[in-house]
Amino acid sequence: MTPETSPSPRALVFVNETRLDEEVSRLSGAEQVWVRAHGFVAERGRVLVLGASQNGDPRTVWVGLGARGLDLALAQSLPDRLPAGDYTVPATTPAEEVQLLGLGFALASYRFARYKAVTPCAARFVAPVGHPLADLGPVVRADTLARDLINASAQDLGPAQLGNKVAEVAAAHGARFEEVVGEDLLAKGFPAVHAVGRSGAQPPRLLTLRAGGEGPLVALVGKGVCFDSGGLNLKPASGMALMKKDMGGAAVALALADLVLTLRIPVRLLLVIPAVENAVGPNAFRPGDVLATRAGPTVEVTNTDAEGRLVLADALAYAAEAKPDLLIDFATLTGAARVALGPELPALYASEEGLAEKLAASGRATADPVWPMPLWPGYEDELQSKVADLQNASSSGFAGSITAALFLRRFVPQGLPWLHLDLYAWNPRERPGRPLGAEAQTLRAVTRFLQDSYPSE
Repeated sequence: MTPETSPSPRALVFVNETRLDEEVSRLSGAEQVWVRAHGFVAERGRVLVLGASQNGDPRTVWVGLGARGLDLALAQSLPDRLPAGDYTVPATTPAEEVQLLGLGFALASYRFARYKAVTPCAARFVAPVGHPLADLGPVVRADTLARDLINASAQDLGPAQLGNKVAEVAAAHGARFEEVVGEDLLAKGFPAVHAVGRSGAQPPRLLTLRAGGEGPLVALVGKGVCFDSGGLNLKPASGMALMKKDMGGAAVALALADLVLTLRIPVRLLLVIPAVENAVGPNAFRPGDVLATRAGPTVEVTNTDAEGRLVLADALAYAAEAKPDLLIDFATLTGAARVALGPELPALYASEEGLAEKLAASGRATADPVWPMPLWPGYEDELQSKVADLQNASSSGFAGSITAALFLRRFVPQGLPWLHLDLYAWNPRERPGRPLGAEAQTLRAVTRFLQDSYPSE
């Protein structure tokens, strides 16, 4: 079909339930009958096709807002609710809503097609004249990178394959990639990473990417446990089913690094990913073992299923040696954070209250929320050990996300600005525009935070 004969985009009309009568009054008599016959009451997300051209294509589609306004969640749900075709909004639509729709449609177009054929998204958004969309390509590509990695089966994404992906991103940006593998981890001072990963099918490794020659140094650390069986403290089947996603923190950190470099945020960048599999084998680390760490403190292992904080201890200490201006770590760290906040709200811990407030504001601005949590010092004694400097899991089981964050803080030098994100990286249920599977939580929030913290001149 040539551009001259292509159909015009269909009009999207958003209807608030408090203004439904006003909107209906503007319709023709036949259309008013149609709305009433379909019982349209403008509940949030409800779609109603109104009117048709001579060839039967709908001209206008109403979308219910409920009592709220348009937000990213609703915008992202629309492509799966609408008939195939192009859609637009009136030129009088506020610019921020046009951008929301553009981003929502773009994110909703994600499909994971590695293992089966999928149907591509057939609804597309066209910005009205006078409202050019921001370039969404970098954000969508980074989001896709993270989600593809998280969705991949552990058989296809072990520590070696994760290393290959970091190397690929580094090469694309002219950055420097290094990895320390297997027994070299002991020689080069990463004993906790080695201990956790030594029983895996692939050797454990410490992956780094370095980029940029000037500007403040931002260090990103991502938990890269490519599969977590729980180790000798074996998870039950229900707890192990999703553990291919236990490298979700590494996936988000890598996608963020890619996005920072693509957007040319004026910083030097250090990415550190400890990549391991927490497996069961004759050389698996055991409950009761006392592990050395790069920073010096010894750790009594009270639970081999609290392995993420062990590999992060070495990674954080290593990143801190570069004296960054800001250190951020991402980890699918605790079930306790999900019990407290559910799957959609990553828990945020910060060395400074102002940092937490600023990142939370960035999350609200990008519809990528985080929830500040306290580094409550009263729980420090939960990490006391009789045989080592500290233990890796709380004695009581209370406040598990907080005690995990307190554990990590032991490996972050005092005075270093630090943010810790305990995220889920997964949609546990199928919803329009948000399929069951990987979610690149905190990617947009932290990008906005860095753009605001380090603006381009």
